[in-house]
Amino acid sequence: MKSALLIDDDPIVRKVLSKALSAAGWIIHEAKDGEEGIQAALKHHPQAVICDLLMPRCNGFQVCRALKGKMAELPGLTIIVTTNRGFATDRLNAFESGADHYLVKPVLAEDILKILEGSPLDPAKAKSPPSNPSPVAELPAGNLLRFWGVRGSIPTPGPNTVFYGGNTTCIELRADNQLIILDSGSGIRLLGQQLVEEFKQRSLALTLLLTHTHWDHIQGFPFFAPAYIANNQVHIIGYEGYRKGLENTLAVQMESSYFPIGLRQLPSNITFSEQRDMDFHVGPVRVRTIFANHPSVCVGYRLDTSTGSVAFLPDHESYARMRLHARAGGEKAPETLDYCRGEDQKLVEFLRDVDMLILDSQYDAAEYQSHIGWGHSCYEDTVATALAAGAKRLFLFHHDPSHDDARISRMVGHARELVASHGSNMEVEAAREGLSVPLLKPARG
Repeated sequence: MKSALLIDDDPIVRKVLSKALSAAGWIIHEAKDGEEGIQAALKHHPQAVICDLLMPRCNGFQVCRALKGKMAELPGLTIIVTTNRGFATDRLNAFESGADHYLVKPVLAEDILKILEGSPLDPAKAKSPPSNPSPVAELPAGNLLRFWGVRGSIPTPGPNTVFYGGNTTCIELRADNQLIILDSGSGIRLLGQQLVEEFKQRSLALTLLLTHTHWDHIQGFPFFAPAYIANNQVHIIGYEGYRKGLENTLAVQMESSYFPIGLRQLPSNITFSEQRDMDFHVGPVRVRTIFANHPSVCVGYRLDTSTGSVAFLPDHESYARMRLHARAGGEKAPETLDYCRGEDQKLVEFLRDVDMLILDSQYDAAEYQSHIGWGHSCYEDTVATALAAGAKRLFLFHHDPSHDDARISRMVGHARELVASHGSNMEVEAAREGLSVPLLKPARG
């Protein structure tokens, strides 16, 4: 005989469905919560389970996972999840948990019978055919860079951070008809809103370069409006982390426990590239990378365009200052000193003659004493590196969340004094949200 198990904490629902299914020749078992339902399924071995999504003691997701894990004892089991909520993310999560069908209440008995008697699957599970892609929008002429997020670690809104800004790392680069975004901290939300307003219904193709997947560099992506527009093309490039791949890492922060929409539910065309090479191209823009001295897998980028070069290292700590500092053990062996100097020199050569340098400057020398080995620089080292590399313009970046506007301005003032003391004309500024900088190759003389 055919048997079905009804799991629902509403006795009226169980009564109505039981009556209808019994009339159709099904033997019905009932359970009033998920825990009782799992035990009843293992006891009665039904051909079908009709399970409510939200119940006390054990919800429908848990029931699905538990029963699918027992398929050797329950071969051929069909699980139908019912719910009074129609959220798309609940539907997706139910299917991922093991449900075969998902019905939104009020559920008619005849709908369940159609499923149980072999009618086609719930049409909502079917995928829609892909739409015809629209032509990709051309970017306005002119190369420029714009700061959308300049803060490190955590967003810091408030009256004391208004001038420089409180959003975490995100920079927009428009160069050679390429739209390139550097990191997707909370600043990418405002960038996304601006892009949607600017390009209206025209399709966008953009490239997101991630330095690494620490949260302050990816936390804004779930709020990036262009990712929610069909026909937009979002190409995400980075290097594989130490535990999860690039795509999985971004997907985790959009799991239903943390966010109502999953990464794979986004309607835009999102592609991922986990780079192996340290030298590649985004259109005609040459991109070179270097591993930074920062926990986990972290890189810096150098982008060479037709009108100048940009280097971006938001998270980096001087090898020599970190390894040779007395509070870090103070390794004084000649080979250690030579090695650290050599690693720092590699960065200098990577940055050689760069037109625009955006470099980690989170601390001052005094603050650094209690932050050795955290993976961030003091601005004095940033200035020294920029001078050694012959950079034309330096932006202090990755501002500490405890630094207000006045503190950052004082750091800029002292950084300019250091530059002047070396007889250099290198420009020094602190990155600030909303600042747009034309990328014009300066005359060299």
